Amino acid sequence: MQDKNYTQLKEFCLGLGADLFGVADISKIKKEFNLSPSLVKGLDKAICIGARLSGQVFNDITKAPTKLYFHHYRTANMFLDQLAFRAANWIQKKDFSALPIPASQIVDWQKQTAHISHKKVAVLAGLGWIGRNNLLVNPQFGAQFRLVTILTDFEIKKDKPIKKDCGSCYACVKVCPAGAIQKKPQDFKYLLCFEKLKEFQKANVVSQYICGVCVKACNGGRNAL
Repeated sequence: MQDKNYTQLKEFCLGLGADLFGVADISKIKKEFNLSPSLVKGLDKAICIGARLSGQVFNDITKAPTKLYFHHYRTANMFLDQLAFRAANWIQKKDFSALPIPASQIVDWQKQTAHISHKKVAVLAGLGWIGRNNLLVNPQFGAQFRLVTILTDFEIKKDKPIKKDCGSCYACVKVCPAGAIQKKPQDFKYLLCFEKLKEFQKANVVSQYICGVCVKACNGGRNAL
């Protein structure tokens, strides 16, 4: 039954336009969420859904984001929120609980944290790894996609993390306008990144704290080949 549910839900999400789909066991990381214990009680699995971004929209990005990228970024997030809403309703019609988490709703900008870490859930769901750019990196799409998560108690099989990393690819390190990206992923300089995002916002380049430079550079480690 769990395999059948997995296949049916995946087909449903892909049919709505999703590009990535995975299921994670989140029982060991729920305490890290910025959600009340009563809200996530009994929800030990997470459906992770991804939507690919347009490669063409990155062409004008060099050292700063563009207004076109900003609009595309917001559109992708809205699309994922709608997709998660519909997928959650699909699960609820099976008489299970489902809680869609916003694709992009930051709780603390300085720490760059949301209600949950979509990328950490995605790692557990086997969709990629945390790269040097502090983003989820997928073997097929690099970092050029957005994520959304649904917490659930649905009877569905779970995926396993993949054993892969950025290897010898340092493309994002070379182009980061803030100098925040280091050779080791754990050495990523959050504050340097945030200060650069604030510069873009104050200069009215974009009205939200986004960049896109390292996203453009990342193609899943294939730059090293």
